[in-house]
Amino acid sequence: MKYSVEVKISNSSSIFLELNDTHSPNTVNDFISKLPFTVDLNVWGDEIYTSKSPIIQPEENAKSPVELNDVAYWPTGKAVCLFYGSTPIGNPGEITPASPVNVIGKIISPDKAILNNIHSEKATFSLLF
Repeated sequence: MKYSVEVKISNSSSIFLELNDTHSPNTVNDFISKLPFTVDLNVWGDEIYTSKSPIIQPEENAKSPVELNDVAYWPTGKAVCLFYGSTPIGNPGEITPASPVNVIGKIISPDKAILNNIHSEKATFSLLF
């Protein structure tokens, strides 16, 4: 099943996501059941990641590296990760999370310029109907 999610960022534009429960159904179901939730945003390379989210799931078909514009849940830090491009670790041309992540969807508004506006802002994840 697919779900549309909006990430409302204080003092910035929103990010739109499409979650898909094909690869990590338990993680997506837990994510959807916890909406709406508010977290802080941080940037690591071309990745936006959240502070600790209310989602609590173990690795579920976890992978590394990931694809461009993947949305994932990082079990180690209980964070949601948005991959706009490369991270500081891994091989050139690869998008490598700090450790394996559960891929749960795609970024639908993949404007990388949003990375310039993220400096520990609060963001609210909510379901779009």
